[in-house]
Amino acid sequence: MIAPLSEISAPMRALSDYVAGALARALPDAVAEKARHHILDTLAAMVSGTGLRPGRLAIGFVAAQGGAPEASVVGTRLRASAVNAALANGMLAHADETDDSHAPSRTHPGCAVIPAALAIAERMHASGEQFLRAVVLGYDICARVNYALGPDALAAAAHATHSIGGTFGAGVAAGALLGLDAGQVRHLLSYCAQQASGVACNVRDSEHVEKAFGFGGMPARNGVAAATMVAQGFTGVDDVFSGERNFLEAYAAAPEPSRLSEGLGERFEILATNIKKWSVGSPAQSALDALTHLMASTAFAIGDVAAIRVHLPTRSARTVDNAPMPDVNVQHLMALLLTDRALTFQSVHDHARMHDPAVLAVRRLITLVPSQELMEARPPRQAIVEITLRDGRALTHRTRAVRGTADNPMTRAEVEAKALDLMRGPLGPERAVHLVEACRRIEYSPDMSEFARHWVSEASR
Repeated sequence: MIAPLSEISAPMRALSDYVAGALARALPDAVAEKARHHILDTLAAMVSGTGLRPGRLAIGFVAAQGGAPEASVVGTRLRASAVNAALANGMLAHADETDDSHAPSRTHPGCAVIPAALAIAERMHASGEQFLRAVVLGYDICARVNYALGPDALAAAAHATHSIGGTFGAGVAAGALLGLDAGQVRHLLSYCAQQASGVACNVRDSEHVEKAFGFGGMPARNGVAAATMVAQGFTGVDDVFSGERNFLEAYAAAPEPSRLSEGLGERFEILATNIKKWSVGSPAQSALDALTHLMASTAFAIGDVAAIRVHLPTRSARTVDNAPMPDVNVQHLMALLLTDRALTFQSVHDHARMHDPAVLAVRRLITLVPSQELMEARPPRQAIVEITLRDGRALTHRTRAVRGTADNPMTRAEVEAKALDLMRGPLGPERAVHLVEACRRIEYSPDMSEFARHWVSEASR
């Protein structure tokens, strides 16, 4: 039995009403354009993930499950149940450090929300416009749940902020596409709460498999499971965010329930979400940005360099300091950029280059300096790079707003160039271009179940 509205908190009423009506609301042009960028960026991450170990394992796992072929596994000919397709695509999207991130809520929304929305959009034969609106909705709720919990406190308690917010974002995106009404949305949110979990130790996973599951696969799968169960008739608690033993009090010492619905329809969180310029860990982006600026502004050769000091926020420095994965190791990435004068998806994932004598020679010149001052700087994740040349000159640049962040967003052309670099290898140049072009006009697609043709050739279908 559904509780009377008088027993449901104001934030929950506002939130559930908004989710239930989201697909009927037109998006501002700037929001729709940003959503296209994030959809392309995440699809490109999925395609590139098919060649990485977490992606291959996810594909193999889902292929062995069988079940109704409701949705595609991106970059492959495989079709699976919506739940399993969301799992695989979530792991593909975070198979490495390519996907987007939302710093204020400490989430990676794209790798959870977009796989969930794509799976249900295919199952329901939804239009591209409905898919686009569901994606934007997912980003909004993913962030707001973590805001209500307090993302910094949540992380300090070792909870996985990425999988918690991601589960709710994935769930509402899927639920909107399934046409759930406000009462069903409230039950959906309760099922999301029951499944929201994760321990932040997943960032210590040196092979990125558990991390891909925790950031992308698990929240995408759990969100789709919650939505499809409620669509099937499952019922639950009418307000999981208030009352006795509620979700917010279980996870936060000082929750702020009003933030669940604050600014809905006025403040779109996708506009505050970062797209990575390089397919490397977020903490390394600012250092690479600063080095790129110095290389462009001053002519010098590798042989001219006497020393390099890289200042990063203390927490960021811990993550990237001589990390075992090449796309996370900041010393290696800085040396690689100086050696090659550019970074590609292939080069930053090439483990052999970590033993390249030319790269190692530059790497020995690099000192990483953890900075408490940069921990407090806003916007976050700034970097200072200092280069001392053998002739005595000192070059310094401080990156405050990294290219691709909400404070310094990439253009459509830059996002598409990154996507093509990620997809040319797995798909071939022609199909990669076709997928980029399809994402430019995705809202005009009449049936998202046909979208897979952009990564599966007609000959192989």
